[in-house]
Amino acid sequence: MANIVAIVGRPNVGKSTLFNRLIGHRKAIVDKVSGVTRDRIYGKSDWNGIEFSVIDTGGWVVDSDDIFEEEIRKQVILAIEEADTILFLVDVKTGITDMDNEVANLLRRTDKKVLLVVNKVDNSQRQLDSYEFYNLGLGDPWTVSAISGSGTGDLLDEVVKTFTKKDDEDNEEPEIPRISIVGKPNVGKSSLINTLVGEERNIVTPIAGTTRDSIHTRYNKFGHDFIIIDTAGLRKKGKVTEDLEFYSVLRSIRTIENSDVCILMVDATQGIEAQDMHIFNLILRNRKGAVLVVNKWDLVDKNAKSTKEYTEAIKKRIAPFTDIPIIFTSAITKQRILKVLEEAMAVYQNRRQRIATSTLNEFTQEIVSAFPPPAYKGKFIKIKYATQLPTHAPSFAFFCNLPQYIKEPYKRYVENKLREYFNFTGVPIQIFFRKK
Repeated sequence: MANIVAIVGRPNVGKSTLFNRLIGHRKAIVDKVSGVTRDRIYGKSDWNGIEFSVIDTGGWVVDSDDIFEEEIRKQVILAIEEADTILFLVDVKTGITDMDNEVANLLRRTDKKVLLVVNKVDNSQRQLDSYEFYNLGLGDPWTVSAISGSGTGDLLDEVVKTFTKKDDEDNEEPEIPRISIVGKPNVGKSSLINTLVGEERNIVTPIAGTTRDSIHTRYNKFGHDFIIIDTAGLRKKGKVTEDLEFYSVLRSIRTIENSDVCILMVDATQGIEAQDMHIFNLILRNRKGAVLVVNKWDLVDKNAKSTKEYTEAIKKRIAPFTDIPIIFTSAITKQRILKVLEEAMAVYQNRRQRIATSTLNEFTQEIVSAFPPPAYKGKFIKIKYATQLPTHAPSFAFFCNLPQYIKEPYKRYVENKLREYFNFTGVPIQIFFRKK
């Protein structure tokens, strides 16, 4: 038993609120506007020592003006097929609607365990109103208030009845790389993930802002095993006017902060713009590994020198940090898609490497002998030894007698030599000069 629970229902009944309640933190964006959630969102929950996965889905709609209607329904059906238990959420305030009947008709045809959950029941009158939902023919309704947590304990007791408890050894998952795909809206982030996983995992449309939440997917193919995260497109701060987009942007920034490697996607037809540079600098400030992917390369008129010229233009724009993989792809034609994965995993390994102190000191003696720090006002600077600091991203301390007199050009020289001797491609590194 996989222990998977899917939450389904029409829009605005509180699915994301219940999802956040079950997993214990605010992962899904919640807003009073209907149709906020579009893609499937996954989370982990635990009840009475039994772990299970929870899937939040978009609201089931038919015959609406929402252009995402068909894609959302596909995501809901995929979640139902994947789940072991389905929570059909309805709203006691509105009673049974035509859309509720549509979802009920769908769920009656499944052989999965279905629990009818009546939300927003927070007083005795609403408890009486919940009896109306017996008319859906899906058994006894479970009454809860997702926002306060009332009734969720009894519901979870029922949910985990048929679930298996995993051994402690099974629960100890190895450390898995977290790779996020970031960029402006509509550069092809969701298309890239769908191409990689081989299914319509994320909704793709030509409309900017289709993805709202950060969507986590476990990728385990071709010898790779990592979590890949699709994020909402990051626009200029001045253009973010809606609360929903504001929260989407916050999720994307938090995703960058919690990632090991960030794949920055840019549109080949537009080149690197100011907002791309803003995202790139955000990755560097958080000292995350970086891979730059130029997508939609199939739409560019090319000649024999196009790739070289484009690469040189990119490096000139992102200088001084130019030691980064640059890959030209097309998510639609699958051009060089696996190359993106290979480079991202290589950057992950580069970021994790530890250099022995003895090796680092041999390197230090060699580069100082070749080019010692320039003297300052007749005072000679002597670098004694170096060590790698125990930080999550590569950082190095060089101990010397007069660290205050070492200028930026010499720091850049040391960094360039570090990159030349040890492979730190795609990884921002920090260098500190300290007094011995």
